[in-house]
Amino acid sequence: MSVEVTKLPSGLTVITDAMPHLETAALGVWAGVGGRDEKEDEHGISHLLEHMAFKGTRRRNAREIVEAIEAVGGDLNAATSTENTAYYARVLKADVPLALDVLSDILSEPVFDEGELTREKGVIVQEIGAAQDTPEDLVFEHLSELAYPDQPIGRSLLGTPQTLERFNNRMLHGYLATHYRGPDMVVAAAGHVDHTRLVEDAAQRFAGVDATAAPTSPPARFGDGGAKVVPRDLEQAHLALALEGVPQSDASLFSLQALSNLLGGGMSSRLFQEVREKRGLCYSVYTFHVPYADTGFFGLYTGTDPADAPEMMEVIVDVINEAIDTLTETEVARAKAQMKAGLLMALESCGARTEQLARHILAYGRPLSTDEIVARIDAVDVASTRAAAQALLSRRRPAVVALGNGRGLDSAIGFAERLSATRAPARLH
Repeated sequence: MSVEVTKLPSGLTVITDAMPHLETAALGVWAGVGGRDEKEDEHGISHLLEHMAFKGTRRRNAREIVEAIEAVGGDLNAATSTENTAYYARVLKADVPLALDVLSDILSEPVFDEGELTREKGVIVQEIGAAQDTPEDLVFEHLSELAYPDQPIGRSLLGTPQTLERFNNRMLHGYLATHYRGPDMVVAAAGHVDHTRLVEDAAQRFAGVDATAAPTSPPARFGDGGAKVVPRDLEQAHLALALEGVPQSDASLFSLQALSNLLGGGMSSRLFQEVREKRGLCYSVYTFHVPYADTGFFGLYTGTDPADAPEMMEVIVDVINEAIDTLTETEVARAKAQMKAGLLMALESCGARTEQLARHILAYGRPLSTDEIVARIDAVDVASTRAAAQALLSRRRPAVVALGNGRGLDSAIGFAERLSATRAPARLH
């Protein structure tokens, strides 16, 4: 097995997957902190901190940080999510030590210059504006708030112009010290990498990291569901629906993923075939499932003409309800094939492999082998998928949001109440 794992005395984990046939490597630092860890007066600080990490350290200014990587033909980036923040690079094999030096520098020695901070706040305000102008992003912001009311996990990662304005140098340093600690951090790499060398370099570069665990985020609570219409002057009505899914450790995780795939995971899925191919009601319709540490978010999105919104939602509900009793071996086999293909194709990318390794450590405390994941996918069958579907529809009322205008939107979201694990099989018309 090419995967090697070493835990440093600080609690920081170093994990690598050697792919010696490559001439490049991907590596990054993942921290188990994201939007759900923010207090009310910290809304948006995880994302701002990720931006500010590239804006200067005691050794390099903002330009020197990016030039150090781009001078050797590499690239540097970062991303914030609900539970994790990642800083990563892709470089030629000889430049792995340089990349780790830059990544450790921006996390160990950031200066958070006030001038840079003011400018970056402005950049994020523009990012917030862009999200507000993107209906598909906006409808999911409202849906997350409805699904997880009055909780950080339900808030936008970007924050608001008002919360951003309050952040200063002191708050960023405090948030970094509180949440970026050894037991909650992973240095991951895949490609042409030397594990022993990376461990030695990581131990040196992160020697000052706090060895105590970071505070845990409050438990998530999926709300009572319900419906919301957000008026917007748009050509289309954008409809999004959420149900409470399952956490990362749940035994039904892969069965629920198979359900998502066969409902709305591709052109052969039930929703695509019924809603788009047969009825021509939309251009896009899809489902997905995002597992978190202690909850899960099963989502659906579609966009349609406002006049067609009631029929669209009625058909969607009928398709989902009908699937419980009419799943076939062929559909489940196809969904499993999609899952396995996605897994194995990702292994051919050192960037995707690096991310997978880091997320496994943060979620499970160890890397899951490919054979182990494939075995869990192979164990999925019609019975387990049906059970996952019934549990999905039984846990909570759905949350549903319609973004747009037109009198049909209230009727459309009302159909979501018909989602039920005990409802008789629908008769599609």
